[in-house]
Amino acid sequence: MINDKLEFSPEEMRAMGYRVIDLLVEHAANERDHRVGQKADPAVIRPALREPVPDVGIALDDALARLTEDVFPNRLNIAHPRFFAFVPGPSNYVGVLADLLASGLNVFNGSWLGGSGAAALELQTIDWLRELCGFPDSAGGLFVSGGSLANLTALAVARDVKLSGNLDGARVYFSDQTHSSIEKALRVAGFLPEHIVKLPSDSDFRLVVADLADRVAADRAAGLRPFCVIANGGTTNTGAVDPLPEVAALAKRENLWIHVDGAYGAAAVLSDRGREILCGIELADSLSLDPHKWLFQPIECGCVLLRDSDALKAAYRILPDYLKDIHRNAQEVNPCDYGIQLTRGFRALKVWLSLQVFGLHAFRAAITRGFELAEYAQHCVESMPGWELVAPANMAMLSFRFVPADDSKSDALQTAVMEEMLADGYAMVSTTVLRGRTVLRMCTINPRTTEEDIAETLRKLDTMATRLA
Repeated sequence: MINDKLEFSPEEMRAMGYRVIDLLVEHAANERDHRVGQKADPAVIRPALREPVPDVGIALDDALARLTEDVFPNRLNIAHPRFFAFVPGPSNYVGVLADLLASGLNVFNGSWLGGSGAAALELQTIDWLRELCGFPDSAGGLFVSGGSLANLTALAVARDVKLSGNLDGARVYFSDQTHSSIEKALRVAGFLPEHIVKLPSDSDFRLVVADLADRVAADRAAGLRPFCVIANGGTTNTGAVDPLPEVAALAKRENLWIHVDGAYGAAAVLSDRGREILCGIELADSLSLDPHKWLFQPIECGCVLLRDSDALKAAYRILPDYLKDIHRNAQEVNPCDYGIQLTRGFRALKVWLSLQVFGLHAFRAAITRGFELAEYAQHCVESMPGWELVAPANMAMLSFRFVPADDSKSDALQTAVMEEMLADGYAMVSTTVLRGRTVLRMCTINPRTTEEDIAETLRKLDTMATRLA
């Protein structure tokens, strides 16, 4: 029978829903017993999935069986308690249920007319984040897909406010530790390589304010137009936080827009330790942060905050005839006026619901746990013969490497160890390059990680490195 109405009976829907929920609960309850992840061979998985589109549908159980056999195992499980690579996405079950609700109800959150409840709840959740980050009442923002779009959204506003659309001679400054999404955002916003000034970082991988000041002065003397400095609120490489108060003071003197890329680290302001390290974040003109990282939300969930929310509206609001009905009441806030998307999902729901169910204290404790786990990992590395700490524990990150007898093979060895760990499946670390050398890197923000998880991961790394060396 052809289901041409694309619907099921209430009984059928309940049975299908229970089947999916059972799958999710089994995964969450037994997550640490599973592999951290695996990467499929394209020569195997592409043929396994290659088939004509079915003309007649199959049972949901049969389709789920295909997914659990071929698709779901072939991924990195970024919520696994022993996933230490890149920036983990620990997620939480309340956020998962919120996504289910938002998707199941098909909430449109682009206009007040389309979803006034969703728009109001997003405004409140943004207001919570604004207050936590120390932004003034004039600030506002919106939820986006992640840090990449948050950075793009903010930098396009900076371009309009400071340059009025004229990019001639424009200059934007940031350190060599800044995330690649910044350069991508600037490219999409119309900037060319000559507009971008990438400055060397110091021994702690932070922006050097004196060097920044000298370069801005030199560029002004050359008739160029410095307009923006981008500071890091926790880099992806080492967790480094640029000297935000000093950068902000320079930006104010030089009439520069200051954008803080806090996609990774900004959420740490919820904790006492994070607030101290991120002192000055409240001085930014714009800020990106990713709740799907250190606020433990399912992806996708990014956020952008602007000190002046009217600047967002000036940059993005367009009034076509077919949307005239959504702009009749000035008190009705339309999220589409503040960013790129008209069609928007209800991302704010998972942040709001998680905070409601767990409370801010639980999030604060979970963030603090990330700091402590990284410091425990550093202690372990420092007690391991043959290993060198390259970047100490900072904002729940650390970098280290095994030093073989033949140091010329060191870079290749770190990569080989990482690949063997992935093949083993017990844990996952990643590599990066610091001061020209390949190093191993751990990020410990998952609150479900234990000290034993870290100790055993490092024991395995040591065994692998010793053998491969």
